Amino acid sequence: MSRKQINIVSSPAVPLNRENVDTDQIIPARFLKATTRDGFGKNLFRDWRYENDDDTKPKSDFVLNSSKYSGTILLAGKNFGCGSSREHAAWALKDHGFDVVVSSFFADIFKNNALNNFLLPVTVSPAFLEKLFSAVENDPQSVITVNLPDQKITIAATGEAEHFEINPYKKECLLNGYDDIDYLLSLKGRIEEYEQQREKI
Repeated sequence: MSRKQINIVSSPAVPLNRENVDTDQIIPARFLKATTRDGFGKNLFRDWRYENDDDTKPKSDFVLNSSKYSGTILLAGKNFGCGSSREHAAWALKDHGFDVVVSSFFADIFKNNALNNFLLPVTVSPAFLEKLFSAVENDPQSVITVNLPDQKITIAATGEAEHFEINPYKKECLLNGYDDIDYLLSLKGRIEEYEQQREKI
């Protein structure tokens, strides 16, 4: 499975328990010079991760610099991805190694950018988000399972789970690793069959 495809993700999670995280905090504007998607991960949350601009002094109290936490799931506070519409925010998260971001609320533009870049935004209730944070903060190796086919997120240690919603089209694209063009190409056979049938009428 390529990193474009998302099916079932089981992983420890990185807890970023802050609300109203905007896209300039996710990837500061001064790092938006590149036009390809590669390399943005090193500047993810740059101003929170480092004391200086040459990344030689990591801030020990920032969660991405902690050896306790790792994984492909980011737990985020309410209103994640607010602010400007920069697609680079999704690029940076994906390039850093995250496949899933969980929050109780996402800014709409960020959510769409994430889905278009094979990063799954999972919206859960505030109460369940608190359970997720508690599970990971009590045991950094606690596994969270995000099951996209069943649209369910589960805390492995307790079995507590919650259903999440996703656009059916975007779900199919993520399951298959399709961008919009790939999706259209996947329908080529059906389109040709339809055209052949039309010619017979």
